[in-house]
Parts: sequence; structure tokens; C-alpha cells
Amino acid sequence: MKKNIAIIMGGYSSEFDISIKSGNVVYKYLDKQKFNAYRILISKDKWVYIDDQDNELPISKHDFSVKIRDQLITFDCVFNAIHGSPGEDGLMQAYFELLAIPQTSCDHYQAALTFNKRDLLSALKPYGIKAADSYYLNFGDTADHKAIEEKVGFPCFVKANKAGSSFGISKVYEKKDLPSAIDKAFQEDNEIIIESFLDGIEVSVGVITYHGKTKVLPITEIITDNDFFDYEAKYEGKSKEITPARISKIQEENVSLIAKKAYEVLKLKGFSRSEFIFIHDQPYMLEINTNPGLTEESILPQQAAKAGISLSELFENAINEALK
Repeated sequence: MKKNIAIIMGGYSSEFDISIKSGNVVYKYLDKQKFNAYRILISKDKWVYIDDQDNELPISKHDFSVKIRDQLITFDCVFNAIHGSPGEDGLMQAYFELLAIPQTSCDHYQAALTFNKRDLLSALKPYGIKAADSYYLNFGDTADHKAIEEKVGFPCFVKANKAGSSFGISKVYEKKDLPSAIDKAFQEDNEIIIESFLDGIEVSVGVITYHGKTKVLPITEIITDNDFFDYEAKYEGKSKEITPARISKIQEENVSLIAKKAYEVLKLKGFSRSEFIFIHDQPYMLEINTNPGLTEESILPQQAAKAGISLSELFENAINEALK
């Protein structure tokens, strides 16, 4: 009997439109001979099922069900394609855990931890996983520009602590530009992380659970036409993504080992995509995304393709792992 799969997309953050694209790709490639797929839009205003004619029906938040032509539909598994809150920060994960509905992303604690860049990097530090020097600011704090300069230097990156797709991020070259960069980051989150600039090769490493085992996918090298891998570079063709990355064997081994170690230490499940910058042969972690982009052009699907895994197989495997 075919399983009912809810593909949740949308969300509450600036990544809403990107999530819709990911969710629609999952819907397109999910094998309809094996699964009954339902697109579910999650937004601040409504939770609705969307049919192929774009008609909407309300989702019951009581048990995450929907009534279609007088038939009550419940779901065997949720495919989580929401980037940002509430799909990547643990809120939806906790909801589905309470309802005992399997879902494809990691558990709620791991989602909340990885979505918080400051807490993630602090949690991984005891395991020898290196990161850039950083300075923290919360909304309402007085920004001590001198202390920031002494701790991280210039240029530096000012980032929203809990945001994705490079929303709220700025590269700052001079002290006078800090206030505007800080204001920009606070538009996305009430917490900020300011990091020292690492000058090296940037790579992205996908890690998944594949047929019951942790699998590191082929590594992607990021080359951007812009000053850094910002929104334009990610989504508007201002970058080159080279898979497999043009790095040395020792660099490949080092970053693969660390990405896998982080995945297993944190007890992650489903998809993850970790970002690193090399200083010589040593990878420094920037962040981990537990609900990465899933369009045909997105990095993790590119990596899966290089590993010989089609989108249909990638998505089916994620559901099968969740159903275990």
C-alpha cells in the first residue's frame, strides 16, 4: 500500500520562496508509483494542502490531517523542505515528534542547535572542529567597535546568528561600516555573530544517511564572482560550483572526516550540508544546514548526482530512512 507523504514547504522566514522551489522539486521527482505525495504550504497566515490546480484546503493542526472530498487524509511521513523557521530550527520537528509522525530531517534538538551558528560552533569545538574567531552581539547590546576590531580584525563578516541563504550577512572592511552591517543583520535575527575573515578555498560538504549508513557526498568548491558567497552568488548565477572540488587528497580527507564526525557527533539524520574554508590543509567550519536547498541546481542534489544518486532515489531514500 502506498504511503501518504506530506511535503512541507514555505515557512516564516526570508527563505520562503526558496523553500517553495525545493518543495515543488521534491513533489516533481518523488515516485508517484510508490508514494501519494501532498504539497503542504506552511506560512504565518495559514497551513494548507495545495492540489495540482492550486486549490487550497486547510490542514488541521490538531493531528496534521486534511479532508479531501470527504475523506480524511493522515500522513505516514513528512518530507521537510522548509528552509529557516519553523522547519529548520526545531519547531516543526518537535511538533511532529509529539504527533509521532516520522519526518525526513533531524530531531528537534539537533535542528535548534545547528540553526544557531554560535551554539553549533561552540558545541563542536571540544571535538577539535575549528572555526573562525568570533564576537557575539545581542539586540540591545552596545557594540564595542574597538573590542570587535581587537577580537576579529578587518575585514570581518557580520552575520545573523539564525538565518540562512546569506540573508543578513555583510563583509566589513573598515570600522566605520560596522553600524550599517550590524543593523542589516538585526533585521533577520536578534542575535549576531561577527567572524574573522578566513582567506582560503571555500567548500560545501553534503552528508546523508544512505541505506542506513553515513555517506559523505562528493565535495563542492565554491567560487563566487561577488565578494563572498552571498544571496546573488547562491541563487542568481554569480558563482561557480565545481563538483568534485579541486582540492588536494589530504584536504579532501580532512574535510570529509570532519563533516562526517560533526554529523555523527551531533546525531544528525537526513540531509546536511556543511560549509568550510581551508587555511592550508585545515578546514574551518562556517555552519551546518540541515534542510539544504533541493532544487535541480542546488548544491546537495549536484553532489548526489556525482555520486550516482538521482533526485528520485535521494528523496525516496530520505523517506525510507525516516520510516525506519
